[in-house]
Amino acid sequence: MGTEIYFLIIVASIIALFLIAKIGKFISLWFQAFVSGTPISFFNIIGMSLRKIPPRVIVTSRINSFKAGLKQISVADLETHYLAGGNVIAVVEAMIAADKANIPLDWKRATAIDLAGRDLREAVKTSVNPKVIDCPPQHGSGKGSYMAGVAKDGIQLLCRARVTVRTNIAQLVGGATEETIIARVGEGIVGAIGGADTYLEVLESPQTISKECLKKGLDSQTAFEILSIDIVEIDVGENIGATLRIKKAQADMEIARAEAEKRRAMAVAAEQEFVASVKEKEAKVMENQAQVPLAMAEALKQGRIGYYDNLKFQNVQADTEMRNSLGKDEKGK
Repeated sequence: MGTEIYFLIIVASIIALFLIAKIGKFISLWFQAFVSGTPISFFNIIGMSLRKIPPRVIVTSRINSFKAGLKQISVADLETHYLAGGNVIAVVEAMIAADKANIPLDWKRATAIDLAGRDLREAVKTSVNPKVIDCPPQHGSGKGSYMAGVAKDGIQLLCRARVTVRTNIAQLVGGATEETIIARVGEGIVGAIGGADTYLEVLESPQTISKECLKKGLDSQTAFEILSIDIVEIDVGENIGATLRIKKAQADMEIARAEAEKRRAMAVAAEQEFVASVKEKEAKVMENQAQVPLAMAEALKQGRIGYYDNLKFQNVQADTEMRNSLGKDEKGK
């Protein structure tokens, strides 16, 4: 009997120690919140664990936000954002940094930005410390690392720029990214160069490119606000106008050659048609000449031609045969 009691006491002690260790963690968090001036219900802390929410993350975030003056963020808000798959600690840290930098950022917008996959802390950091973007991005050397524009005189200019931007928190959700900024700035540079009468104007005052680009509001509907566009380098490229004129001259020459060949072919065809027409007429003449003796013979047979007419017919026939023979001799020669 005494052994059984001893065994039960040991089991009860083990269970008690386990419960104390388990509950002690919650007691520690409850006491930490209590002494920080942000009391959280003890049973609420236990409920977080049952809802698969790490109590320490919620309690620590609540204490940090409350001490930083963000008293409007409740424990329920923190739990909801965690259950939605958000990074509670990152959102709280970003909101504290935004509040200290006088950047307007409420809880609803901050959680929306975080759930959208944007790095909220980096966005707030960029708002405080502007970011520089190379346009175009530098991935090596060569023409691919320049924006190419052609002035009205046909001279190509190769240009590189650096764009200073800061995050536009209000349009971070749904706003375009850095790629759009680079594309728009590149388009503005090409347009500004193309609007110059000569390439010398651009070389003399590169700042005209920046002014033209800034007038167009290139940061519209993007997650950034463009602060400045600085031209880093301008180089003279090819004479595109001369190249195009050369290609046009070559194309015109090929067209002229084709037209001349066409006219020559048409002239040859017309000549062949004329020769064929002459041959056809000669054949008809010979055919008609061959019919004359037959007609004369038929008339003589029927008695419509007399003796003298017969002699005349024979003379005509002989003359025709002689002409035909002479014609054959000429052709043979």
